[in-house]
Amino acid sequence: MALIVQKYGGSSLATLDRIQEVARRVSQRKKEGNDLVVVVSAMGNTTNDLLKLAQQITDQPPARELDMLLSSGERISMALLAMALHQIDVPSISFTGSQSGIVTDTSHTHAKILEIRADRIKEQLTLEKVVIVAGFQGVSTQKEVTTLGRGGSDVTAVALAVALSAKQCEFYKDVDGIYTKDPKQHIDAQKMEHCDYDRVLTLAHAGAKILHSEAVTLAKKHLMPLYIASSFTQHQGTLVEQHH
Repeated sequence: MALIVQKYGGSSLATLDRIQEVARRVSQRKKEGNDLVVVVSAMGNTTNDLLKLAQQITDQPPARELDMLLSSGERISMALLAMALHQIDVPSISFTGSQSGIVTDTSHTHAKILEIRADRIKEQLTLEKVVIVAGFQGVSTQKEVTTLGRGGSDVTAVALAVALSAKQCEFYKDVDGIYTKDPKQHIDAQKMEHCDYDRVLTLAHAGAKILHSEAVTLAKKHLMPLYIASSFTQHQGTLVEQHH
């Protein structure tokens, strides 16, 4: 049994139809005999909508309360995805960042993961359940809810993959892989089937919104293979690993 960590972005979970489609994809991977941990972002533009609510009340929301508010977005996704999986007879359970044992420092709104105490996740995996984890959040050493900043769900996924010694960490987005250039701006952009960490970091630093550079750096450090594909098609994606 291979353990795979999958991460679905906000556009992949933007509507209930999309959530049900993700549930079918997860079910398929489970049927292939894999153990699965699924990290989810908030639905569509939920995080931005929550930010707007806060800003309508105050120009300077207290950082602690902002984290309380923003972390609710991923909780909605994780619970709905768990329900969608139950609906198609796939045993699953959803966990918040703190329930998953994701321990961070005390910096609200841009916390760093210090360690992952993944006992509850491991326990549920032995019970053959798909474990759904709220991305972008954790619990600080002071037992406060924290969020990891923009793109933080990518970091959650890689950190979990490393902590659980996963076979690979898969990212499902609204693009079907990594291209030599931005495909939205260059018609001659070519999709790469294979790519190394440094190439992805170069593209990320150049402004390509592929993966959070911190997530790629963490994967490189632990040689965790990354796979980037679309959740909207069945097209082959891009495998990122160290080239020898």
